[in-house]
Amino acid sequence: MKFSEYMNEWLYGEHGYYATYKNIGKSGDFYTAVSTSKFFGGTIAKHIIALVDEGFLAKDGVVCEIGAHHGYFLADICEFIYTLRPELLNTLEFVIIERFEDLQKHQKEYFRESFGDVVSLTHYKSLSELQCENAFFIANEIFDAFACELYFKGKTARVDGHTIEFDVQNDWVEEKAQKYFKDRGEIALGYEEFAKEMAQSAKTFEFMTFDYGEMQARPDFSLRIYTKHEVIPFFDENIKREELFAKSDITYDVTFAHVKDAYEEAGVDFVELKAQMVALVDMGILDLLEILKKNVEEKIYKQELEKVKMLILPDFLGERFKMMKFRKTAL
Repeated sequence: MKFSEYMNEWLYGEHGYYATYKNIGKSGDFYTAVSTSKFFGGTIAKHIIALVDEGFLAKDGVVCEIGAHHGYFLADICEFIYTLRPELLNTLEFVIIERFEDLQKHQKEYFRESFGDVVSLTHYKSLSELQCENAFFIANEIFDAFACELYFKGKTARVDGHTIEFDVQNDWVEEKAQKYFKDRGEIALGYEEFAKEMAQSAKTFEFMTFDYGEMQARPDFSLRIYTKHEVIPFFDENIKREELFAKSDITYDVTFAHVKDAYEEAGVDFVELKAQMVALVDMGILDLLEILKKNVEEKIYKQELEKVKMLILPDFLGERFKMMKFRKTAL
C-alpha cells in the first residue's frame, strides 16, 4: 500500500491512534502548547477580542477550532473571553470541526462541565459542512498530522507489512519534491483540499495555526514516533513498527511553504509566519500575566509564569513552533 494509506490507518483507522480519546500532557505520549498552559488559549482570546475591536471579526462571527481533541483549547479561549469581554460569549458562535464521534462526545461533556448552558458549542465533521459569513479559525498542530508520502531520490515509498520500500514512481510526489527542493523526506497530502474547503466555508476569515517546522523543507526525513514522551526516529532499525502501530503518535515537520502555496492557490492571503514566542508576546501574553499578578497570590502567579515560560522560551516550545496566519477578505 501507499505510505499515506498506512499513515492514515495508523492515525485515523477504526482503531487508529486519534480515533479514540487519548491523554495529552504528562500522562500521555507528548505535550502540546494547550496542555502546557491555559494562557495559550487566553492569548488567542485576547487576539479574537482585538479582531472584533478592529472590525474584522463580527460580534456574531464564528470562532472555530479544527482538530480540538479534548476541547481544552477552545474552552480556554471561552474562559478568557468571559474574563476579558464577557458579552461576546453571548454573541459569538463557537464551533469545533471533529470527524470522530467519540471525541465529539468528550468535547461536549467537557464544555457542559465547564460552562453549563452558558456557551453553546456546535460540531461539524468537516469544514465543507460549515457555511458562514465571517469567522476566525484556529488550529494547533494539525498540519503535521496530515498523511504524507515518503520520497527518496526519485522514488516514492510503499509499505509491505511494516517494511518501507522506495520503488514507486509517483509523478505528483516527484513534482512536489522538485518544487520544494527535496531529494528525500515527507510530502504532505491534503493541504490543497483543506485550504479550498476553508476558503469556501466562510466569506471572510482569519486563520491562525501553530505547528513545528520551517518555511523551507528540511533536507532529510523528520518522520518520528511519540510514545510515552519518547521520540523514536521512524527509520530506527531497532524499533518494531508493528508493535507501535496505532498505539502511538506519528508525525513530521511541516514545510510551511507548502501550506502557504495551498492557501494562496485557494485565493487566501498569507499574512505572516513567526516563532511562537514572538507571536504570543505580540498578541499580549505578557499583558495577561500582568493582569493575573494583580489579582492572585504570588504563589499562583509564579506557577502560571513557569508554565508560560515553557510556551515562549526558545529551548522548549517558543522557537521550534511557529505561528502562521492567513486572511480572506471580501471581494
